Amino acid sequence: MSALAIARLDLAAIRRSRWLWFCLIAYALLAVVLVTASSRESIVLGFTGSGRVLLSFSHALVLILPLIALTATAPVIQRAREDGSLELLLSQPLAPSSWFVATFAVRYLALVVPLALALVGIGLWGQLAYGDPIPWTFLVRALAISAALLFAFCGIGACISAYVRDPARVITYLVIAWALGVALLDFGVIGMLLRWRVNAQVVFGVAIANPVEAARLALLSHLQPDLATYGPVGLYLAQRVGTASLFLIGVAWPVCVGLVTGLVAFRKFRRSDRV
Repeated sequence: MSALAIARLDLAAIRRSRWLWFCLIAYALLAVVLVTASSRESIVLGFTGSGRVLLSFSHALVLILPLIALTATAPVIQRAREDGSLELLLSQPLAPSSWFVATFAVRYLALVVPLALALVGIGLWGQLAYGDPIPWTFLVRALAISAALLFAFCGIGACISAYVRDPARVITYLVIAWALGVALLDFGVIGMLLRWRVNAQVVFGVAIANPVEAARLALLSHLQPDLATYGPVGLYLAQRVGTASLFLIGVAWPVCVGLVTGLVAFRKFRRSDRV
């Protein structure tokens, strides 16, 4: 049995569980809410267009994508153990590494493909509703950054799945990982800035170590080149770092986090008692 056969089996399981539809509907609902809210706000502020929607969608993506990725990957190994599918598949002529790679690769693609459809849908909405040209540059940029962020948290979810055997503890660690990456996104940086009054370089270094913050800066730097949302730190980043460098960091660093955590999870899975 090959990794491709395992991928087809896992994809069939995802389709039966309606996970693909769940991701697509979640992204679509988020886009619809933002479209409605931003359209009403644009009338008040005196401008129209899809730029406001894309900016709001970028803010929301960095909060939602880590949670969706962790939810999709962290319980995988525990569920396979509980329902007996892992023991059944590994009793076949199948390498454990093939099962691990195929399963988590399918889960990752099941998150990225609906997101790509949602981003294209927003671009089409802007063209049909306001006559704006589809911002392909931003859409490709946003998809690359979002895919990298999903990859990072899929790797973290794989680590949780490989190291934690108790399903209840899996949920606990899942929430903790999401909170550290998202819920404490700005509190730690602001607290450090106020407590020790460190310079902008140190604040940037600490912030960028968080893959969520790296992705957020990369997304906003295209729509807000001056990064006014971040105040003086944003001005420093816009002048000293630049949009291109922020984009590179926002893609490369989450990918590195995903690779390292994924390899750690892969090594643990190969050496541990899998059933």
